[in-house]
Amino acid sequence: MKLHADKLDTQSITSYGEGWIAVNGQRHAGSLVLASGGQLIPWECQRFEDLTATHFEQLANVMPEAPELVVFGSGSRLRFVRPALLQGLMERRIGVETMDTAAACRTYNILAGEGRRVVAALLIET
Repeated sequence: MKLHADKLDTQSITSYGEGWIAVNGQRHAGSLVLASGGQLIPWECQRFEDLTATHFEQLANVMPEAPELVVFGSGSRLRFVRPALLQGLMERRIGVETMDTAAACRTYNILAGEGRRVVAALLIET
């Protein structure tokens, strides 16, 4: 799906499809972390079943200032991780919203466009 949005002051997800996401027009085929502060890094996880607390703890430090919210895209379908994996984020009072990756892409763009401190952790399973 191709997204059409107003020009954001930050990186945005410009399109996505099965097995890929495009950020500012550049395609990425692996899981990634995108922050409204401009950070874009690979997320070293290829399967939902391989997620650990460490995967989520690193999200708190992606931006210089802690994010208000992490939008977790769980892949092609909605799946919830065990709460213990989110403990580090909860202790820092960082909200977490879980949705399928397509919905997470759209939600990230809206929140980043509003100027919110948001991190999208997008699982693209291979």
